[in-house]
Amino acid sequence: MKKTFPLESSGHAPARVVESIKNDIRKYLSRERRKSLPEGVDFWDFDCRIGSDADSAAAVHVKEIHRGIEGVAAGGGRHVYVEIFAKPGYRSTRSTGQSGGAEAGAPEDGFHG
Repeated sequence: MKKTFPLESSGHAPARVVESIKNDIRKYLSRERRKSLPEGVDFWDFDCRIGSDADSAAAVHVKEIHRGIEGVAAGGGRHVYVEIFAKPGYRSTRSTGQSGGAEAGAPEDGFHG
């Protein structure tokens, strides 16, 4: 998805326009995540860029998309450029020296009785 959204709309409050943009992005991400995964892929990951235009767009993590949109709107921008591309994601394995948060030998349900 490569799209430039206008931040100003006649008859709509600026906050509602920003919420509408964020809703469109949520729907796009949900649609992409529903697609079937190729063999050996653990999840869909995303490369994202946000800015006032394509030239000034900066790479952001998928969790920071909404903050990026709000930042452009707060900075007085008239448009926000959003670029999101799905890519295969692979889970990394933990090394044996790291604790997974549970005590060694403790039951997983948390009951030590």
